[in-house]
Amino acid sequence: MSKISERVFDLVKPVVEDEGCSLWDVEYVREAGTWYLRVFVDKEGGVSIDDCERISRRLDPILDEADPVPESYVFEVGSAGADRELKRPSDFAQFLGTDVEVKLYMPLEGSKVYVGKLLGYEEGAVTIDQKGKELSFAPAQIAQVRLYVSF
Repeated sequence: MSKISERVFDLVKPVVEDEGCSLWDVEYVREAGTWYLRVFVDKEGGVSIDDCERISRRLDPILDEADPVPESYVFEVGSAGADRELKRPSDFAQFLGTDVEVKLYMPLEGSKVYVGKLLGYEEGAVTIDQKGKELSFAPAQIAQVRLYVSF
């Protein structure tokens, strides 16, 4: 997490929780030449558009006053989503036993994407069960881990 994301995380967390949600993540990224500050929230039973709007309206003046971002940016509040990215040890602990998608930087045995049940997470290493076969990935191999949703 960048210093800006960390600072914003600390600023917005009390407001998000006051609105009955939990703060999942804050992301500060540049896409197509524009900076985006995104706040991802979660709530038992799901996050509604009204939740996002209410939180956004409350956070706007707080962010304007604290001014944690040096450039101009687009501010968005949204749901963490069913296919949310897992980043922190607590994320992995919360979703042990759940299906995840592990994306790798380089192919391993011909594939860069592996789907399986999350068995473990230790110091950045991820272990999954893929159809009865236990697979472990080192932190340097892993580009991203997301919850896997099949339809």
